[in-house]
Amino acid sequence: MWWQETKIVLTKPVSMEKESDADSAYKAPSLMKRILSLFKNMRPGSDLTHFQVPPLFNMPKSQLQCFGEEVYATACDLLSRCNIGRTPIERFISVVAWSISTRRRLPAFGVVPYNPILGETHHVSSGNLNVLAEMVSHHPPVAALRGTNEKENIETICCAYVVAKFNGAGVEGEVHGKRQLKLHSHGETYEMNNPSFMVRFIPVSSSDWVGNVIIRCPESGLEAELCYSGQTLFKFRANRRSSIKGKIIDSASRKILYEINGNWDSIVTVKDTNNDEVKVIYDAKEVISGLQPPILKDPE
Repeated sequence: MWWQETKIVLTKPVSMEKESDADSAYKAPSLMKRILSLFKNMRPGSDLTHFQVPPLFNMPKSQLQCFGEEVYATACDLLSRCNIGRTPIERFISVVAWSISTRRRLPAFGVVPYNPILGETHHVSSGNLNVLAEMVSHHPPVAALRGTNEKENIETICCAYVVAKFNGAGVEGEVHGKRQLKLHSHGETYEMNNPSFMVRFIPVSSSDWVGNVIIRCPESGLEAELCYSGQTLFKFRANRRSSIKGKIIDSASRKILYEINGNWDSIVTVKDTNNDEVKVIYDAKEVISGLQPPILKDPE
């Protein structure tokens, strides 16, 4: 035949399993090759925003797909749980859990998704949730996302712009931009920022989310302060990796209502400061395990 059938495949979302989040045929370059490539072209403090990564180091996935997966790639519907809470504090705790669920395992050092072109989109429907991500700016590279669940009357709007710098021991990136989660049935809007990421290659290769996240709901007056912390350069301790601590407070009285503790890639709990009752609000194994790639219904 003069023509050949074209097969379009979207790669598997990042999940808790150990297999690569990319196609099974993809093999990342060796760690030493990745390190040498950066030392050849970068100096400590260099801005990586305009750094041209060789195609060999690109995983077969767009940055827009990674952005969208944070919202739609879950094994259970955490967004709907935010809406069914009977009280403002119940809904707020569910929003905190949803915010934590958007943190996913970072790619290996020196391996990055493809940069989208201006105007490129990524659209996925999952149950009642419709997610559309678009590259809305090229200089600087800004991605925007809108997710809607008309049945639950939920809307989320996000934008992200990453400023990554090479610090000599790895790459640190500040994720600029805000997230909004709107529960229209309750008249509540939740606003939150993003943690930064740290990818190291010495003393050993590692990656983690670091920094502070503030979640606010002006209508209820509730506020959460979350601290993501990873391993430091010379104080390499396993129990610090992926840790998250924080608190939920009444912004008017500054009273601490709940204490948050755990790991964003395993279990996160809250403790009621009134009666010391502890309960699990997030289980990463339940939420981001066994994820399947989206199915392309229309090749056109």
